Amino acid sequence: MSDKQVLLRKIAEYDFAVVELNLYLDTHPNDSEAHRKLEEYETKSKALREKYEQLYGPIVFRNSPDNRMKWIKNPWPWDICEGD
Repeated sequence: MSDKQVLLRKIAEYDFAVVELNLYLDTHPNDSEAHRKLEEYETKSKALREKYEQLYGPIVFRNSPDNRMKWIKNPWPWDICEGD
């Protein structure tokens, strides 16, 4: 797995945890540890996104004000073989 793929996977892991913690907090709004973890994971995800975008370009179009089409630069995720 390339460094780019590893970074994307880490971003996806933190984003997944953020979604799950938000769902959990819907039913457990007073769980201070969950709130702390949510903030920690949001911060880590943001830092990893910034790192990715600095190295490889924007992840989504709204993060590319200078060149709206830059974010769709190939290869697309499904174009990448696991063995690459």
